[in-house]
Amino acid sequence: MRERGWRVFAACRKPEDCNHLRVQGFDAPLIDYDDSSTIHAGLAEVLDQTGGTLDAVFNNGAYACPGAVEDVPREALEAIFSTNLFGVHELTRAVIPVMRAQGHGRIVNCSSVLGLVGLRWRGAYVATKFAMEGLTDVLRLEMHGTGIRVMLIEPGPITSKIRENAIPHFERWIDWRASARRAEYDTLLKRLYEPDESTDRFELPPTAVCRRLEHALESPRPRPRYYVTTPTYLAGNLRRILGTRLLDMIMRRN
Repeated sequence: MRERGWRVFAACRKPEDCNHLRVQGFDAPLIDYDDSSTIHAGLAEVLDQTGGTLDAVFNNGAYACPGAVEDVPREALEAIFSTNLFGVHELTRAVIPVMRAQGHGRIVNCSSVLGLVGLRWRGAYVATKFAMEGLTDVLRLEMHGTGIRVMLIEPGPITSKIRENAIPHFERWIDWRASARRAEYDTLLKRLYEPDESTDRFELPPTAVCRRLEHALESPRPRPRYYVTTPTYLAGNLRRILGTRLLDMIMRRN
């Protein structure tokens, strides 16, 4: 986006990551979705540097907490919703008055193929993305006529560190040894700790998401939803075409 002429404020939740991006020439405010003070201080820093304007925000912060739904404690759900949804909502609410005052703006929320369909072992993450889908849909309806456009990007498998980053959350919250599904966890543990080095045939690089972001921010008629990767297109179509029982049969195989 910077190469396309945008001034990019690449927010991070860790000071060392902000410093790394600053070395690369980016403005990098500290914003942690779990910390309200950083959300408002980070936004204030951005507005101070832009003279009080903001054309767009891309909410792209989330993590996974793998485990069977019956093994996910309430505290784990509260924690993951704090990052994946509540922080996003808080930042979004904070930028809307700025966009209202200037008469335009774009809000892009990064959802997932798992905001369209559920997948075993991913219940906590799926719940946050289903919630994001609903909240974003309603916000889009409510912002009609204000000049503020609201969109979703829904990636499938994208090269990232989401698996590695999920391990600490799994270890903190999931007591798999005491689970009624202990034997089934062998497969999940292998995926987490011994990932297959072969490339997922459907996996795309982050640039695939960037292309959708470009359209969402620059098109005079942005789409409400942007699918990324073949699995997202398949999931979206299957959800529309099939009944719940048939869709469940397919998803149980994955």
